[in-house]
Amino acid sequence: MSSAAISYPALAWKKVKRIGPLGTILLLHVAFFWALESGLIHQAAQAMPKEIFASFITPEKAPEPMPPKPQPAPPKTVAVVKKSITPPRPAPVVNNTPSETAISVPVAPPQPPQHEEAPAAAPAPAPAPVAAPAQPRTITSGVEYLQPPDVKYPAISKRMGEEGKAVIRVLINDKGRAERVEVQKSSGSGRLDDAAKQAVMRALFKPYMEDGKALPVFAIVPINFQLSN
Repeated sequence: MSSAAISYPALAWKKVKRIGPLGTILLLHVAFFWALESGLIHQAAQAMPKEIFASFITPEKAPEPMPPKPQPAPPKTVAVVKKSITPPRPAPVVNNTPSETAISVPVAPPQPPQHEEAPAAAPAPAPAPVAAPAQPRTITSGVEYLQPPDVKYPAISKRMGEEGKAVIRVLINDKGRAERVEVQKSSGSGRLDDAAKQAVMRALFKPYMEDGKALPVFAIVPINFQLSN
């Protein structure tokens, strides 16, 4: 009797262990369908956290601080050296009062210095005068030609009917050539004067002889400009 009572609860417990997991699964299914019907799952889905997108903004770099300005160097401290000034020694007092036994010697008065007179310098000789070159003499006659002046009448003067006499002063060298010409008396027309000078410059003269030596001379040469009828 007692052994049967003891084995019955043990057998019941074994059956509960077998049916326990299956009953638990059945209870979970019943609870899930009940929660689905009552809307608990929908509320739990809404209560779940939503996805949030966040973007990170990189902060701008702060400007670098300016370097501190260099501080001026502190003034240098110069030590002042005080010079010790030695007071001058007192000069000894000399008694210039002559004593009764002193002998006074007469002092000769100073003589003026004697200046020796320097001999007077001889005057420099005056420079010899430079002889001016002799100017060629002027001859008014005796002019001889090796090639007489070839006078060309200006065409404009012919058309304008210009006439006149030009007196030309010419310098003839020792070879008989004209070196310089100038108008001594104008013909009244500049064109005729220029034509006369050109003609005299192209002429060839016979050298002027004096004491068997050729000398340059000035000669007077008249040039006439006259239109023929």
